[in-house]
Amino acid sequence: MSLLLADYLQQHSQQYQLPAGLTDVILSISQACLNINHEVRLGALDNILGSAHTGNIQGEEQKKLDVLANQLMIDALSANPAVAGLASEEEDTFVSVHEEGNYLVLFDPLDGSSNIDVNISIGTIFSVLPKPKGTLTTEHFLQNGHQQLASGYVLYGPQTILVLTLKHGIALFTLNQDNQFQLTQQNPAIAETTQEFAINMSNQRHWEAPMQQYIAELLAGKTGVRGKDYNMRWVASMVAEVHRILMRGGIFSYPKDNRDPAKPGKLRLMYEANPMSLLIEQAGGAATNAHEDILSIQPEGLHQRVAVILGSKEEVFYATAKHANN
Repeated sequence: MSLLLADYLQQHSQQYQLPAGLTDVILSISQACLNINHEVRLGALDNILGSAHTGNIQGEEQKKLDVLANQLMIDALSANPAVAGLASEEEDTFVSVHEEGNYLVLFDPLDGSSNIDVNISIGTIFSVLPKPKGTLTTEHFLQNGHQQLASGYVLYGPQTILVLTLKHGIALFTLNQDNQFQLTQQNPAIAETTQEFAINMSNQRHWEAPMQQYIAELLAGKTGVRGKDYNMRWVASMVAEVHRILMRGGIFSYPKDNRDPAKPGKLRLMYEANPMSLLIEQAGGAATNAHEDILSIQPEGLHQRVAVILGSKEEVFYATAKHANN
């Protein structure tokens, strides 16, 4: 369990005959996250807290650290000749990098931005896709989640942790005193049953009826049809929520609501839902948009939004079944 990330990637590449250059892309991502971690740790000392007074493509206010983290990711990946192009939640469109590259990288540079200024866990989410032949276009990025070659996240919390899948299980690396990611756990398994759920209850009045009914059943506890009590958690950082589920089970949901009928959900398919769903499925969990497996959704745009229900299989399937006739 003392392997460093580079050594783990080398062994994994040999064991599973990974495509050439993929491990180098993962190392570039990890270096960018080390740089982001440095800035996160400095916080107010480096004058990077607060609003950047700009908005991203979704019209959301950007924090100073959002902008900085995005640029650190772009810089690190642009220096890698294996990367053909990249796409970020913070960019209007994709960025073409190296014409001869074989990989596309998509990322949310800083998930949980609302937590930055109050020093609660945030993270970086990433996904790696194969680059189809031909001059790079938006359509090259629009591959369903099953096509991902790798995905993961870095959690900037009490410990800085890199969680990675190359589609042969999951590995967790903790940042050590030498500023290197060291292997500390492999292949966590998500229990099929749980008594813990995560959802933003302040939006309850806006949810569709099936989700309202599902959560009402959980809140009824032992006196309700589920016959057991549930605890609720909500961190407002998908990285933190998913990490908790990987470690001890649970269900996370960010459902569709009625405030904007044109939006099928809040979270981004390409930057959040797909990479996290791959991790969850690799750990024995499940992930749907309340109607179908998230990894099977055919993307229609770089910034496409989806509803998300993920975590322990029994709960995900139960909540999804509630929506079957909706």
